[in-house]
Amino acid sequence: MYSVIFPGQGSQVIGMGKEFFEKYNIVKELFLEADDALGISLSKIIMDGPKEELDFTVNTQPAIFLISYSIFQVVKKEFNINLNEAKFFAGHSLGEYSALSAANYLNFSETIKLLKVRGEAMQNAVPNGEGGMLAVLGSTVDILEKIITENKNNFVVQIANDNSEGQIVLSGKNSELLKLGEILKSKNIKNIKLPVSAPFHCYLMNKATEVMKKEIENTNFQDSKNILISNVTANEIDNKDDLKRLLIDQIENRVRWRESVLNMIKKGVNQFIEIGPGKVLSGLVKRINKNVKINSINSESDIKELKIW
Repeated sequence: MYSVIFPGQGSQVIGMGKEFFEKYNIVKELFLEADDALGISLSKIIMDGPKEELDFTVNTQPAIFLISYSIFQVVKKEFNINLNEAKFFAGHSLGEYSALSAANYLNFSETIKLLKVRGEAMQNAVPNGEGGMLAVLGSTVDILEKIITENKNNFVVQIANDNSEGQIVLSGKNSELLKLGEILKSKNIKNIKLPVSAPFHCYLMNKATEVMKKEIENTNFQDSKNILISNVTANEIDNKDDLKRLLIDQIENRVRWRESVLNMIKKGVNQFIEIGPGKVLSGLVKRINKNVKINSINSESDIKELKIW
């Protein structure tokens, strides 16, 4: 049994998807539809940059979704591989939107519009330079939660991404992350400040939650037979009402990626197919479980080599 998984922010590169764009009309049409829906030339930003513009959250989120969705459609329609037979669909943060669209809970145009709003809301939730994220390597969730609890009167930070064994990301105000960094250093726990513009998946995103609550509640999700795995719970979502609630909760809550992967494996998944730019999730899955089969699909040769177990 296999699951289809979709990457989140950080996987973007200039020229991603170019091979598919040049060869397949279906991809050209999706790029045009994206430009139309957003009222900007997202396709030009993806193909030509500059990198700084692609890295703006408001552009990054729709861009990664566009590439992921385009590749998914090429696999399905040009190579006749029906990935909708997957046991589960899942994505990391914004990748959850790629997953829900590929799984037929929301059409392409509505999803990309929703991601533009999400990107703007998350970017604008905190003044630039006030918040950030810290990657912690070689530690565990339990150890970090203990440190956070012991220092709750000293600083407020949250675990934003539980990515894999030994890779955890925390969010908060930069001044508070600095205090945490000093404590981690004193305990010989490696930590790296990430080059991000906002503290995603923590309480500082509350303004973004308010914006997205209105947007999501006014969005008409469809019923689908495909099953999603929620970032918030690491468990199955199989109805649109739960999906709406969990997408709203996702803005300020931890991405439970490690738990999600372990849960899918526990329920019989032995192959993960990552669709979209980069191989970030494939690397994380490998760290979580070395025995499962992993495919990263971001070129035509990757599709030709794909064998479903």
